[in-house]
Amino acid sequence: MHNPMAQVDDLVAPLILFRRDLHAHPELAFAEHRTAAQIADALRAAGLEVHTGIGGTGLVASLKVGNSGRSVGLRADMDALPMHEQSGAAHASLNPGVFHGCGHDGHVAMLLGAAQHLARSRLFDGTVNFIFQPAEEGKGGGRAMVQDKLFERFPCDRVFAIHNWPDLPAGTVATRPGPIMAAADKFEILLEGRGGHAAMPHKTPDAILAASDLVTQLNCIVSRRIAPSASAVLSVTHIEGGNSHNVLPAAARIVGTVRTFDPAVQDRIEESLRQIVDGVAMASGTRATVAYTRYYPATINDPEAAAEALSAAATVTLAETAPEPAFTSEDFAFMLQACRGAYLWLGQGRGNGDVSLHHPNYDFNDNVLATGIRLHTALVEQQLSRAPAA
Repeated sequence: MHNPMAQVDDLVAPLILFRRDLHAHPELAFAEHRTAAQIADALRAAGLEVHTGIGGTGLVASLKVGNSGRSVGLRADMDALPMHEQSGAAHASLNPGVFHGCGHDGHVAMLLGAAQHLARSRLFDGTVNFIFQPAEEGKGGGRAMVQDKLFERFPCDRVFAIHNWPDLPAGTVATRPGPIMAAADKFEILLEGRGGHAAMPHKTPDAILAASDLVTQLNCIVSRRIAPSASAVLSVTHIEGGNSHNVLPAAARIVGTVRTFDPAVQDRIEESLRQIVDGVAMASGTRATVAYTRYYPATINDPEAAAEALSAAATVTLAETAPEPAFTSEDFAFMLQACRGAYLWLGQGRGNGDVSLHHPNYDFNDNVLATGIRLHTALVEQQLSRAPAA
């Protein structure tokens, strides 16, 4: 019997070349002009209708088959990271300080391959919206597309996204109902004294000492102010102040991140942080300013959509329910706030625990491209081949 899924293998070799070309020419958030143009050209060549400039450099291609009014969205992110690559690959980044260190080049290739395959196989009844999103790496491209009326212009009954995951064996899939990725907050604290001679600390508030005290107390928030049954992370990631061995600086700055899954826990941490900062400032005689930004909400899978995704994935590969969410964040969260759906992990399986996402030696595993295409296809054929709910 002829198996349409076997046609996927014919797409892999040219998609590897496409993916590696994107890898060699990475672009940062909202600057994915070459990337978007390459994707749009390939989609049009496959006969799809392409809409560009959505949420900045984002684009959507729609494919309608049959007469059903049902629809599904599939999303891939396009942007690279502001970091130097050290992989030594032949297709390594040609843009210094810009690097596809999170595998978004692979996500694009998988979704493009799915669009090419579905345009050819057409074994569904309804509309597929292929969503290529800019600026996932901390800049909120998902939010920008939603605010640009993504789902009003391209309605979706469900929306799905796949992210490669080095912690899973190659080609396997995992997801879970409810939270799968954390909310991401950023805090920046400025402590100001007057500055003075290091030999006369009694004459000026010591911003460095206050900052040191503050770091210690901040790291006790999760262990002492949050219930042990809750999940949260607070990390101080940057401290700066002073530039001489014999001068007490006039100011010190502390920067860090908070990761949570529950808005109530998120509120409690921010409240506690502000209280502690005020207390340290009062005790040290410094002035304190806090900038606290909640830039990504938690990524929350719709339980029914997550179950459907696992069922579809099981027709392609080994699929399992993830036992716990990850503390990394993802701006697909904004799309899931606007449309029911699920976020899935596709195993990267490099077998090297040192090479994780955002590592300078990271490179997407081309051996899982075919699985990613088949997974996208299975989601579409499941969502748009079954009878609509009564």
